[in-house]
Amino acid sequence: MAIVLDSHAAVRRAAMDLLAQREHGRVELTRKLRQRGAPPEMIDSALDRLAEEGLLSESRYLESFIASRARGGYGPQRIREELAQRGLPRGDIDQALRDADIDWGEQLREVWRRKFGHPPRDARERAQQGRFLAYRGYAMDMISRVLRGHPDD
Repeated sequence: MAIVLDSHAAVRRAAMDLLAQREHGRVELTRKLRQRGAPPEMIDSALDRLAEEGLLSESRYLESFIASRARGGYGPQRIREELAQRGLPRGDIDQALRDADIDWGEQLREVWRRKFGHPPRDARERAQQGRFLAYRGYAMDMISRVLRGHPDD
């Protein structure tokens, strides 16, 4: 039986249920509530109130998302794009990435070691490893240093 989101209390409860599962950004939460049939004016007021109460926090969402994706082996470029696609402002994303206590170089080396474990033997293998790491969201200069065997340059 679907819950009808026709009152402020019902919209708030649905938003809190979603936030209880994990952190959400405002844009993402708005989209999910609209999919559940909540009227836009009720969504805005409910989310404003949740933000005032500290239950909805873009900065907490950014921190949580970055930490989660970094643990999954993704680099800053990929994470930045995923967050931008979720409707977060670039300035906030960049600041959150700077504030994250992540050594992206060490993370890149670890991802490379887990996936490949050995330097590329030829140009084809070098290109393959480079494409994989670039897809994961690491900068080409960092990738080049790792593949050359000089990760700390």
